[in-house]
Amino acid sequence: MKRLLLASTCLAALVGTSPAFADMAAAERWVDETFKRSTLTRDEQMAEMQWFIDAAKPYAGMEINVLSEAIPTHAYEAETLAKAFEEITGIKVNHQLLGEGEVVQAVQTQMQTNRNLYDAYVNDSDLIGTHSRLQSAVNLTDFMAGEGADVTSPTLDLEDFMGISFTTGPDGDLWQLPDQQFANLYWFRKDWFDDPDIQAKFKEKYGYDLGVPVNWSAYEDIAEFFTNDIKEIDGVRIYGHMDYGKRAPDLGWRMTDAWLSMAGAGSKGLPNGRPVDEWGIRMEEGSCNPVGASVTRGGATNAPASVYAIRKWDEWLREYAPPAAASYDFYQSLPALSQGNAAQQIFWYTAFTADMVKPKSEGNNTVDDEGMPLWRMAPSPHGPYWEEGMKIGYQDVGSWTFMKSTPVDRRKAAWLYAQFVTSKTVDVEKSHVGLTFVRDSTVRDESFTKRAPKLGGLVEFYRSPDRVMWTPTGVNVPDYPKLAQLWWQYIGDVNSGNLSPQEAMDRLAGEMDQIMGRMQVADERANVYGGCGPRLNEERDASYWLNEVEGSPKPKLDSEKPQGQTIAYEELIKRWQ
Repeated sequence: MKRLLLASTCLAALVGTSPAFADMAAAERWVDETFKRSTLTRDEQMAEMQWFIDAAKPYAGMEINVLSEAIPTHAYEAETLAKAFEEITGIKVNHQLLGEGEVVQAVQTQMQTNRNLYDAYVNDSDLIGTHSRLQSAVNLTDFMAGEGADVTSPTLDLEDFMGISFTTGPDGDLWQLPDQQFANLYWFRKDWFDDPDIQAKFKEKYGYDLGVPVNWSAYEDIAEFFTNDIKEIDGVRIYGHMDYGKRAPDLGWRMTDAWLSMAGAGSKGLPNGRPVDEWGIRMEEGSCNPVGASVTRGGATNAPASVYAIRKWDEWLREYAPPAAASYDFYQSLPALSQGNAAQQIFWYTAFTADMVKPKSEGNNTVDDEGMPLWRMAPSPHGPYWEEGMKIGYQDVGSWTFMKSTPVDRRKAAWLYAQFVTSKTVDVEKSHVGLTFVRDSTVRDESFTKRAPKLGGLVEFYRSPDRVMWTPTGVNVPDYPKLAQLWWQYIGDVNSGNLSPQEAMDRLAGEMDQIMGRMQVADERANVYGGCGPRLNEERDASYWLNEVEGSPKPKLDSEKPQGQTIAYEELIKRWQ
């Protein structure tokens, strides 16, 4: 048999063809050595790989370029899955990793210039409102049914993707394919919270039990307690809060990633509030035209709830976080948390769970000697303006995005790669590395049932129906790149002391309205946004919107510090299960 295979290989080489079994040999090696854990049987994996081999034949030898941000999931794709894909299909992938701001800038540049900088991007679904309006991105529903039908996998199984509703535009069509997904949750040191002496001291001072905070009042009490009352554990100065405040683009995402809606600034409704979303932009139900961000136009970006949210971020950062936190950026805040000197973090991205479960030997002081987490993740507490039925937090869905400016053959090859790195053959193993689940079948795999105790609540969260209350930026935002770049600059002025929270949000709302006004003119003149560009409301006294119109924007509360409420972590887990 070995001689027969060798003879067939030599004959194929002589006639200049590449036999299918040579590709399948590579596929078998990868499946048996690397992709052992899968929701598919081995036979099903091999059938899926055979489809990729056959579909990729017209593009064998092609070299394509894709771009994503630098998180553990994408590092695994760039270092491992791109190599597997090349060996199996013959298509070489240069998978580049950059910071999120640079990725957004590259996407924006390709949209503006129509130059093919990259053949595909893993681009946050936060841009769904942009892509569905500008029509620069490829409508995947049309692509899969049309020119991309021959390279669309029969085992893609779109219904298995948990975030597919987040990548669907107001037109009902799919514009992006989820690749990785993570939420911002509440993180806390359960070992400290379970200490009887600490519990007794907290109960004596505040009159209620130390536990997972349900509201921001309890979070603030806990932050104050650990910072000013406990102060030190095992000889280490500890703090009741961790965050970041450096004047950089990621400070803007810290706020646009649903911080205002966590305080209660938006409207009820999922996946995003309507008519007012988590950015404070108003877009009436049944319309695709944003009408304003300022309170005077019916928006909530500078409404009392939003100003409260920014004020609390600034106060907590200064009063309860380690002194250096105000100068941290997003990427510096994670290793700071692993030092083990913070009791809790209200705004913590689960994308970095993989780093927080590293062993002590790698400098992680938040696990025990056996590698079990001393911390847990739980639902985010909400502010005093929050109401039942509102979204409770943010969920990032990094999604494969394709541009019309990319030549069709290169787009097809890149679409094959996107499907490969999200395929059921590889997704379980990829998820064990990055812990950023996109498939429901993956998070329910038996391998994650076994690993769940070491992941601090992540598996329980993603198996819970509550996961739908954490959602990305929605369709109210008409042009994410243009508007997002404003946020970090004004919020940075709060951190520096140059502006008060009210001044910063007034200026931010006003400038967003100015930009949306220019977008309105462009859309009315040249249909730039497909008729779904902004149509700003005429300004009227803020009191009209705050007092006479029901819902968001909401008037200032008499008291923004209600009684603190907590819940036992074990009770939360029961709810999730």
